[in-house]
Amino acid sequence: MSLLRPALSNDADPRIETVGYYLRPPVMADFREWADLRAASHDFLKPWEPIWPEDDLTKAGFRRRLRRYAKEKREGRSVPLLLFSAKSHEILGGLTLSNIRRGVSQSVTLGYWMGARHAGKGHMSAAVSAALPFCFDTLGLHRVEAACLTSNDPSIRLLQKAGFKREGYARNYLLINGMWQDHILFACLAEDHAMTRSGLPFSYGGKLKEIL
Repeated sequence: MSLLRPALSNDADPRIETVGYYLRPPVMADFREWADLRAASHDFLKPWEPIWPEDDLTKAGFRRRLRRYAKEKREGRSVPLLLFSAKSHEILGGLTLSNIRRGVSQSVTLGYWMGARHAGKGHMSAAVSAALPFCFDTLGLHRVEAACLTSNDPSIRLLQKAGFKREGYARNYLLINGMWQDHILFACLAEDHAMTRSGLPFSYGGKLKEIL
C-alpha cells in the first residue's frame, strides 16, 4: 500500500489515522470511558507503571491531567494521544510523545499503555507504527526513544517489530510500581524508519509545526 502524505487542517490538535485505528489527544468528554478502562486494567498495568495518585481516576484528577497536557503542548514538550478503534470508537489505550528535545537533539520519548481486555491483539503495534511517521515527518524529529522493563517481553517484541534498536541497559532507571527498576533502552532513528516504512498506510492532521 502507498504511503499517504500528511494532511494538515485548521485543528491545532493532531489526529493520526491508520487502518482500523485513530489516535487523538484526550478531551474532558473521554473521562468516564478512560477512567473505566484504567480501573478495569489496574492489576494488569500496575507492574509496568508508576504508582497512581489517589485521585487519578476522578474527574478532578483527569481535569488536572488535561491542564498539564495543555501546558506541555504549548511549550512544545509533549503530545498525549488516546488510541481508538475506528470501527467502534472505543478507547483501547494511550500513547504519549513526551520530553521533546529540539536543538541538536531532535528527540522524543515514547510511552504507551493498553487496556487489559485489549492487550495482545496487535492494537498498540499498529499505533506505534502509525505514530513514527508523525514523529519524523510532522514533528521533524530525528530520534524516538523508548525504555521498557527487562521482564516486559511483549513490549520488547513490539518495539523490535516497529524497527527500534536496542541501545543499552539503564540501572534503576525509572520508579515503577514503587521501586527503582532496571530498563532496556531502545531507539528508532529517522533513517532506520525510512528503510522499513514502505507499505505503511497512515494520515494525520493538525497544525503541530506551529505549536511545537
